Amino acid sequence: MGIAQQRIAMYDKSGEQHYDIISAFIKSIRGSDPNGAVYWLARMIEGGEDVKFIARRMVILASEDIGNANPTALVMANTAFDAVNKIGYPEARIILSQCAVYLAASAKSNASYMAIDAALAAVRQHGDLPVPLHIRNAPTKLMKNMGYGKNYQYSHSYENNFSAQEYLPADIAGSTFYDPGKNAREEELRRYLKSLWGDKYGY
Repeated sequence: MGIAQQRIAMYDKSGEQHYDIISAFIKSIRGSDPNGAVYWLARMIEGGEDVKFIARRMVILASEDIGNANPTALVMANTAFDAVNKIGYPEARIILSQCAVYLAASAKSNASYMAIDAALAAVRQHGDLPVPLHIRNAPTKLMKNMGYGKNYQYSHSYENNFSAQEYLPADIAGSTFYDPGKNAREEELRRYLKSLWGDKYGY
């Protein structure tokens, strides 16, 4: 066995090297370096890493680190996950490489990831706050008589399909959880949200 083969044989899928290499792979993609990404990808492939493990990590990264800076990234990663499961090695390496390069070369944003963590923190801090009456479901006459759904403004009945009503519980009304990232696509979302909400959420 040659030196290179011995090194590859040392790749332990449950050991420290496994975690170091997947970490290097993810950080290379997050850092927008397709060269680093394909090198660490090659190390995992040569080490016999499970194709599903690699593809699954790219699906997570597409949402966590790219998000709405490029929504197509999640579609691409999910499609790659499906494809490599159908194809398997050795051809799956091509699909994994295409996806890794695309994700690495994509604009980055963790704004959606930060938004859900901020919202979860608010839920944990404030507990089970009541749903505002106007946006409650009112399937029965009794519920309607209690004010459920009263004064709800159906967005599609208004200009630009929008009505500036409150959707959060009274105790946290006006809270901002989503802060669009500094990238072309999310700056477009920021401008759109500001055109709707004005200064309410600080967009």
